[in-house]
Amino acid sequence: MAFAQRKIYPATEERRRFQRVKVHLLGRYMLPDRREFPCQVINMSPGGLAMLAPGIGNVGDRVIAYLDHIGRVEGKITRIIDNGFAMTVNATPRKRDKMAAQLTWLANRDILNLPEDRRHDRIVPRNPTAHVVLVNGTDMLCRIIDMSLSGAAVSSTVRPAIGSKITIGRVQAQVVRHLEEGFALEFAFPQTPDTLENNVTAR
Repeated sequence: MAFAQRKIYPATEERRRFQRVKVHLLGRYMLPDRREFPCQVINMSPGGLAMLAPGIGNVGDRVIAYLDHIGRVEGKITRIIDNGFAMTVNATPRKRDKMAAQLTWLANRDILNLPEDRRHDRIVPRNPTAHVVLVNGTDMLCRIIDMSLSGAAVSSTVRPAIGSKITIGRVQAQVVRHLEEGFALEFAFPQTPDTLENNVTAR
């Protein structure tokens, strides 16, 4: 009885099978020494990506990243670029297929320039303290790591469940992922530059 054999591609050939697309994805990543930094992915395929990053490791270092719209990815640094690095993306065939569909949608979104889907630059607020109120009424005093018009990263010993509805300052939001020292949230409605800090850091 003959068995079908699945072709195994070498790593370099595997990466060549995927075409990188230009994207603008915000996220955070962690290096082997457990330092964590914000980042912006500038191009990506299901086999690799390039990101702008303030903390640059060494070629061969393992990286774990959490990216908007994509989620958790991990791989190894393959080369250093201006203000960042390129890395592989390790994933199962099923996850690669899902990632390819997500990247196609993201690339088309950028081409169409849809205003409701634009991502925004992150800033560190002048007053990083904010009140976070959970759905059960618990009021926590937290520190904002950084934020944008569409969301924020919050330092907290309590990590609400992903998908939880919360209020930060005067703004309704949803928890989208957990961080090493807290959690990330997405605002229910994008904020404006003039009101962002007052609304989010409101006492």
